[in-house]
Amino acid sequence: MVAHQRSLGERTFDAANTILLALLALITIYPFLYILGASFSSEDALARQQVILWPVGFTLDSYKIVFSTDEVLLAYGNTIFYTVVGTFLNVLMTTAAAYPLSRKGYSLRSPLMIFLVITMYFSGGLIPFYLLVNQLGLINTRWAVIIPGAVSAWYLLLARVFFQSTIPEELTDAAKVDGANDVVIFFSIVLPLSMPIVAVLALYYGVGHWNDFWGPLIFLNDPNLEPLSLYLRKILILSYTYGGETSSADILRAWASMALVERVKYASIIVTLVPIILTYPFLQRYFVKGVMIGALKE
Repeated sequence: MVAHQRSLGERTFDAANTILLALLALITIYPFLYILGASFSSEDALARQQVILWPVGFTLDSYKIVFSTDEVLLAYGNTIFYTVVGTFLNVLMTTAAAYPLSRKGYSLRSPLMIFLVITMYFSGGLIPFYLLVNQLGLINTRWAVIIPGAVSAWYLLLARVFFQSTIPEELTDAAKVDGANDVVIFFSIVLPLSMPIVAVLALYYGVGHWNDFWGPLIFLNDPNLEPLSLYLRKILILSYTYGGETSSADILRAWASMALVERVKYASIIVTLVPIILTYPFLQRYFVKGVMIGALKE
C-alpha cells in the first residue's frame, strides 16, 4: 500500500493551522501566566511595571496576606460548601429527571420535554425570580444559592440523550423481570453505567457554583455566607479606591498602596482559580466521551 504523498498546499495549510493554534493558545494562557507571576512579585516590581511573564522580586507575602484574614478562609469554606453540596444535588436531580424522560414507555415524556424546551427560551425575569425566592423564605440563606438553579434544562437534555443512546431498554426490562423497581434500576444499573455523563455534569455544575457571582450578590446579605467570588469583588473594588492625590509624596504612597492591593488581588485570583482547574484532569477521561454521546441527536 503506497502512502499518500502530501502536496505543498496541504503542508502549508497544516503549518498555518499549527501556527494559528499556537498563537491562540499563547493569547489564552498569557493572562493567567501574567497574573501568576505578578502574584509572586514584589510591590516595587509591580509599581514599576517590570513584570511581563515571570515573577520579579519573588515573594510569598501576598499569599500570606490573603490567608491571614478570617474573611477569605470563611469565603473559601462557603464556596466549597456551595460547590460540593450544590453539584451533588444538581447531578442527582438532573440524572433522576433525565432517565425517565429517556424511556419511551413514559407517558408524560413528550409534554414534559415541550415544557423544558420552552423554559430555555423564555423566563419570568429577574424581579419575579427574586420575589419567588423571597416567598420561599430562601433569601439570605445558603439554599438561595443552590436550590433555584438545581436543574439546568440544557444539561437535562444532554443527560437524557446520553441515557437514550447508551442504556438499552432491554437492560432495564430484564432488571424488572428479576424484580427490581425503577429506583433500584436507576441507582444500581443506570448510574454506574453513566459515569461519562455524570462527570460532565459534575464538571459543568461545579465550575458554575465555584464561579457563581450573580446569585450570591442578589440573594445574600450576610457577609458570613459570601463565597469567594464576592470576596474577590471586594478586592477589585478596593483597588480602585485610591486616587485624587496631588503631592508627589501622596502619589508615591498611592502607587505603593495600589501595588500592594494589585498583588493581593492577583494572589486572590490564583487562589480562586487553581482548585477548580485541578479538578479537570480527574474528570478528563470521561469528559470527551460524555459530551460527544450526550450531544448526539435521536
